[in-house]
Amino acid sequence: MKAFGLIGNPLTHSFSKSFFEEKFKFENLENHSYSLFELRSIEEVLALKLDPFLIGLNVTIPYKQSILPYLDHISEVALAIGAVNTIKIVDGVWFGYNTDYIGFLNSLKPLLPYNIKKALVLGSGGAYCAIKYALQKLSISCSLVSRNSASKDYSYSEITSSVIKDHQLIINATPLGMFPNINTAPPFPFHLLSPNHIVYDLIYNPEESLFLKNSSFMGCQIKNGYEMLTIQAEESWKIWNDASDLHQSLKLI
Repeated sequence: MKAFGLIGNPLTHSFSKSFFEEKFKFENLENHSYSLFELRSIEEVLALKLDPFLIGLNVTIPYKQSILPYLDHISEVALAIGAVNTIKIVDGVWFGYNTDYIGFLNSLKPLLPYNIKKALVLGSGGAYCAIKYALQKLSISCSLVSRNSASKDYSYSEITSSVIKDHQLIINATPLGMFPNINTAPPFPFHLLSPNHIVYDLIYNPEESLFLKNSSFMGCQIKNGYEMLTIQAEESWKIWNDASDLHQSLKLI
């Protein structure tokens, strides 16, 4: 038996279980299983280390950063990002990776005109870390909007028309508006947006979040996070099935 799973809280919104179970069925992998581990706290991950069949995990909100101390090794990219969303387990040793940035980068690139230089990112969690890394790869500077982060560039009340005009790409990396709380959205001044803006919401359930609906009403080009999720999931699958010794070169935590 080869066991995989997802750790996070809440997990009612997740597509991972159905995604991987469909993959197992399509590839006739009858000895593979995928489970949801809705942890009340990150410390509960210690119980999973006792499962001898577990060989791969995905990590979602709110544990992409707090999982780091529980890993034995971490890839250089994940270390640079400061967040992990994929874990490979080899002989009881836990290796951390980040495939979120690949999913975001590859799903965003087709939308971008050549003149996009600045992005405004809402939310300061693990997803923001991956987004910032991907934007750097695209030579796009990003400003952080947050209610709580001490390192934020703007609070929501500081988003003026000049700030909006200066940032052609707007990205929601908060969970606000995610199922089942679909009638919520960050306190963003949507009336300042224009058809010149591209608005990306990492939320994929619902398909069109309130954040995207409000942005679409202002004529913006919009995209949800579903393609990002499928790309990062496929990249996780590649890592879990890589039979090379690549993981042996990862940095020790």
